[in-house]
Amino acid sequence: MKNPRIARALAVAAGLSVSALVVSACSGGSAAPEPPSSEWELTDQTPAPSGDIDSFTWSIYAEPFSLDYAYAFDYADNQVLANVCESLLRLNPDFSLSPGLAESYAQPDPNTWVYTIREGVTFHDGTPLTAADVVASMTRHLDPAVGSFWYSVYQNVTSIEQTGDREVTVTLSAAGSQFNLAMGGAAGVVESAATLAETGADYGNSSGGVNCTGPFRLADWKSGESLTLERYDEYWDADLAARAGEVEFVFQADPTARVNALASGEVDGTWMVPAAAYPQLSGSDAGDVYFGLTTAVASLIVSNLEGPLGNAKVRQALLMALDREGIVQAAAGGVGEVTDVLTTESVWVGADPAAVETAFEDVDHYEYDVEAAKALVEEAGVAGEELVIVTAPISGEFAVISQATAAAAESIGLTARIESVTPGAYTSLFSDPSAREGVDLFFTNWYLSSPDPLEMYAVLRTGEFSNYGNWNDPEFDAVVNEAMAIDDPAARSIQTAKAQQIANEQVPWLPLYTTPMSMFLGDRITGVAPSIAFMYYPWAATIGAR
Repeated sequence: MKNPRIARALAVAAGLSVSALVVSACSGGSAAPEPPSSEWELTDQTPAPSGDIDSFTWSIYAEPFSLDYAYAFDYADNQVLANVCESLLRLNPDFSLSPGLAESYAQPDPNTWVYTIREGVTFHDGTPLTAADVVASMTRHLDPAVGSFWYSVYQNVTSIEQTGDREVTVTLSAAGSQFNLAMGGAAGVVESAATLAETGADYGNSSGGVNCTGPFRLADWKSGESLTLERYDEYWDADLAARAGEVEFVFQADPTARVNALASGEVDGTWMVPAAAYPQLSGSDAGDVYFGLTTAVASLIVSNLEGPLGNAKVRQALLMALDREGIVQAAAGGVGEVTDVLTTESVWVGADPAAVETAFEDVDHYEYDVEAAKALVEEAGVAGEELVIVTAPISGEFAVISQATAAAAESIGLTARIESVTPGAYTSLFSDPSAREGVDLFFTNWYLSSPDPLEMYAVLRTGEFSNYGNWNDPEFDAVVNEAMAIDDPAARSIQTAKAQQIANEQVPWLPLYTTPMSMFLGDRITGVAPSIAFMYYPWAATIGAR
């Protein structure tokens, strides 16, 4: 099975560009210098449109790999797909869930979810949405021949059946709160069963296309150049009827070309603005840079627990030796903040406030302290041992992280070697255990797709595919498994807070920082929420004329 997390490590970085490659961690001092101030603020929603607009253009840093929802796990894929295809539930810009193609749902017992399918919905070819389409769409994730990137959501599913004219029942082998929460993302997308059968292997590519129910339909896909969506006038939800007649996505891999196109007005907008361009675009007359809700945390994955990082004290020492404030300045243009945990507060939806406080405040805060870190390394008896850090020429962020990590390791008595591989080989780190042999650390910017932090900690359990270092903590596993069986989000959050505390202490991954989602809107358009929910919410439908 293909690994569902590959895209996450690469996509964020591909959208970034930084000019500084050396951070103050290289100095090896015992106290971090005061970073320069960077002013930024979060925006929930941009101003409402004054009216509709005939068309607008949008820049993407890469061409979508596929519009097949089974493989939609990347920013480039999902920012298009979210406007064309819809899920059983809707993940909103504030990361709440509401009814989508399922007008309601119920959990009659801990192992069963029942979805009532909305009436009056049509696919873009005019055929009506049925329960049979839902069954066919969901069942694909269980087919080994498909190799769905979302298989992990379905791994405990024992049956998906039509149990009424508009009813679909999903049965699980174990109690699972997380299954329903995932139905607001690509794992819950519904496609026409007839289209799936007719297009076969061409489904989702530039030849086969897609036939879904969203506010836009796929009109044209010029491979290597652009992709055009047009408004679907029979869309079922009047509140999200598209304000634009057409949206053209242009593929611009070169960050400089993207920025120039935005500054000149050639392109109207983009997600994930290159960080080095924040000052230029913020100060231009072409439009505005906005920052919004994120669920991503930049981290170093510990992929080898047989070497010096097998000792939690050494992992803690390395985190303490990293000048993470300096890294935020160099890698993210100063827009972001250091974090000691692997989730953001934005995904703790419905959580007990006391649990949130526990999860973020009652944890270890790894302040920059090289001398204390040196002492931990000496105590562990691993001074002089080598760390292998793998990087790739994907963006300046990768260079910042790898160089800062190597410098931090050297500053506390370890040795470090940076190995640079091709982007394709870097991808293999997430999918092929043999590619990780002899590798101690590699970088990821890991985002969550559901409004629950348990999504993060579930993948760190013993034996999970994305537990890349094979970290094993029985107490952690027990806490997460207990939380998985709790349906009430407030009660579940109490257990999840315990999992966050254990991960914070044991640092199987080293959390570095979190940065808000960035977005640029040109002076012709407005109306969109600058939230990472653009991955699954039909954001382009809300954009109209300024």
